[in-house]
Amino acid sequence: MKYIFVTGGVVSSLGKGLAAAALGTLLERRGLRVTLQKFDPYLNVDPGTLSPFQHGEVYVLSDGAETDLDLGHYERFTSCVLTRSNNVTSGQVYETVLAKERRGDYLGKTVQVIPHVTDEIKGRIVRNAEAQPSDVIITEIGGTTGDIEGLPFLEAIRQFQLEAGTENVVIMHVTLIPYIKAAGELKTKPSQQSIAKLREIGLQPQVLLCRTEWPLDLEIRQKLAMYCNVPLPAVVEVRDVAHTIYELPLTLQEEKLDETVCRALRLETPQADMTDWRRFVERVVQPRKHLKVAVVGKYIDLQDAYKSIYESMTHAGAANDCGVDIVKIDSEDIDHGNAGDFLGSVAGVIVPGGFGDRGVEGKICACRYAREHRIPYLGLCLGMQVATIEFARNVCGLKEANSTEFDEKAGDPVICLLEEQKEVRNKGASMRLGSWPTQLISGTLAQRTYGTDQAVERHRHRYEFNLEYRSLLEKHGFVISGTSPDGHLVEMIEVKDHPWFIACQFHPEFLSKPNSPHPLFKGFVTACLANST
Repeated sequence: MKYIFVTGGVVSSLGKGLAAAALGTLLERRGLRVTLQKFDPYLNVDPGTLSPFQHGEVYVLSDGAETDLDLGHYERFTSCVLTRSNNVTSGQVYETVLAKERRGDYLGKTVQVIPHVTDEIKGRIVRNAEAQPSDVIITEIGGTTGDIEGLPFLEAIRQFQLEAGTENVVIMHVTLIPYIKAAGELKTKPSQQSIAKLREIGLQPQVLLCRTEWPLDLEIRQKLAMYCNVPLPAVVEVRDVAHTIYELPLTLQEEKLDETVCRALRLETPQADMTDWRRFVERVVQPRKHLKVAVVGKYIDLQDAYKSIYESMTHAGAANDCGVDIVKIDSEDIDHGNAGDFLGSVAGVIVPGGFGDRGVEGKICACRYAREHRIPYLGLCLGMQVATIEFARNVCGLKEANSTEFDEKAGDPVICLLEEQKEVRNKGASMRLGSWPTQLISGTLAQRTYGTDQAVERHRHRYEFNLEYRSLLEKHGFVISGTSPDGHLVEMIEVKDHPWFIACQFHPEFLSKPNSPHPLFKGFVTACLANST
């Protein structure tokens, strides 16, 4: 087993997760089995209770783990299927250490960061490697070098490198090379200081990924190599990609990153074959067609809140040789009187998930506009629930239709709390989570879109369609096109006599990949293209 640890310095948001994922792509194309994991230094047990404004989207794994959005990049860029062990937080580590102390596992010893916390971190690396046999495991360390909360993870890596053997471990440091406009120069000093901080801890990076807005000339590379004690070929330029994040593996291949890493790890592999990846990128960058699609959400101001949805639309657009321009609309800005001002020029409408009543009425208005104007509609999780509320109110005449999430005393609770959720008090990891099967009803649009009778999709919700209203809604043209195998939970709905109107209780965006777009997103883009002609 070979180990790659990805650290970051100078500032946050340098793209360590994307760098790790892109390297994973290249190593897989060299014939290596790769898995990835992320260590997050925050004390939350997982991101499940964090606001999207704080942390971006919560990415749900097949086993129900609520994880960091970088794990979405890992799964999209590689073929690995991750589990809850692939996202480790300080909260999980300390929770485990304290539980062991309460049980007496430490035999009365004083519990300390070293060795007990660092041993727990190292143990998780080893257990993950054993559970997911691979040739290479890439571990991203969240935060920035110098953050006090990240020190136990860096110390654990220092110890682990000695135990695993330096020939089996590569430290890859992502850093910033800022351009000072007044001086007209790129500056290497922040990177030198960042590496110095790592070396104080006992870590010497073998690879330096330099985020920069300007090309690194030979003089700058030589300076970085000398002062950061890194071989010259391992000083890698990483400029912002021109069009799409999927260009990153190609640019890193041009910089010979994968070759450098394989040489450091003594891995003899063939060159990475990126032919199909390059074809995908070409379709994204130079599509033959274009269309506009609205995403009506409540966390629109933050790019990462709906990251997987935006990426899924890129995948589906490329499959249709189409560029998709996302029109981001804050649902709080929409009401029934002005919906046309926001949605009148788009070819399709997506309403994503969310929690709480803020902005919900705007989502309902967007849903109504798409239904009445026969615009393709894709509802995801809450997007299915608001579609149900809208139909009940405006087609079935149930003016008091609502979800008990928004109004506990709703006159017609067409959406209600899952039965098993009624006694739940803790918020973290307590929803209906992970992969569950959906039985697709024969002859429905959903069944035709999937091309199969059953789908397994990832969920994250507490509320469900109230089956007491099923017959009434169906009588007015509401179609239940997917249910749980026992028929007790409604998973997908449609609207009869509409060109393309599908909403689902699950999150299909978590299963879409660049060269394998999710059927719902692919079908939605196809319908949008038909609507735009």
